[in-house]
Amino acid sequence: MNETPQKPAAATKAAAQKAVTKKATARKAVATKATAKKATTKKTAPAAEKAAPKKAAAQKTATAKKSATKTAPAKKAATKAATKTTAKAAVGKTPAKKAPARKPESRVAMVRRARRINRELAELYPYAHPELDFTNSFELLVATVLSAQTTDLRVNQTTPRLFAVCPTPEDMAAMDPERLEELIRPTGFFRAKAKSLLGLSAALRDRFGGEVPGRLEDLVTLPGVGRKTANVVLGNAFGVPGITVDTHFGRLARRFGWTTAEDAEKVEADVAEIFPKSEWTMLSHRVVFHGRRVCHSRKPACGACPIAPLCPAYGEGETDPEKARKLLKYELGGQPGQRLKPPADYPGQPAPPMASQVAAP
Repeated sequence: MNETPQKPAAATKAAAQKAVTKKATARKAVATKATAKKATTKKTAPAAEKAAPKKAAAQKTATAKKSATKTAPAKKAATKAATKTTAKAAVGKTPAKKAPARKPESRVAMVRRARRINRELAELYPYAHPELDFTNSFELLVATVLSAQTTDLRVNQTTPRLFAVCPTPEDMAAMDPERLEELIRPTGFFRAKAKSLLGLSAALRDRFGGEVPGRLEDLVTLPGVGRKTANVVLGNAFGVPGITVDTHFGRLARRFGWTTAEDAEKVEADVAEIFPKSEWTMLSHRVVFHGRRVCHSRKPACGACPIAPLCPAYGEGETDPEKARKLLKYELGGQPGQRLKPPADYPGQPAPPMASQVAAP
């Protein structure tokens, strides 16, 4: 029978001791590693703790920025919608200021439309007349000179006293300048006007035998008399056709598309080519009447205008009928006219005399 040889006891003990030492070394290494890790963790903890608020703030800013980026389009859309709603509401309250675009108009079509406007105005104002009070050509000439830069009403309130003192060119030419200035002061620019009246009265006395000439060429040679004044006198005192281009006539001629000119003589020439000569004087009265009563400079009463369908400028003024009717003036608006002594067929009320006017000495 074979027997297993046994190791010596000393060898066994040495091996056991070596194993214990190795195990202790391993434990020591593990403990050292843990200590080092704990120290590292303890060292980095304050830094991490310190960096935490910065990191949180950065994250908060990024979140806010992202949120703003997302809400910006919505906010912009809401603002745009609000603006659009406000604009729409404003349009509902305020009438359009511009007329809708029209198709290009031929010369023939414009002339036909212009003449139709004249016929419509004739029906609207069958009583159209010069709105200056006068009884003869001299009074009309003087009143027209005084009407510059003022209203016909103010002239009509001033001339009764003036003509009571100087009814003829000879009487006016002999007046004291200061006395004449005082008489015409209410019409404004009284010094310049007094100079013109003294000059034209002297010219009538010396060159025309005290009579107002009936020719355009002669009238425009008088001090203070231009084509407009001459045409007023010729058309209404002598029956000679003429187109009177004052501020009202020029404004409406441009709005009606009859001319684009600003110069009075060019406007006169353009309009003269559209209408027959026999219509010139009454055309002037009708257009001026319409300009004073309906087609005002600043706010035309488009909604109450009978010729609106024929007007290229429709929409420049008030288009609401009720509001437009409130803008009508003189007899159309239920108010007195401009003449103290209007023609018999005038449908409105005569204008009142000047409140401060007293009888001439």
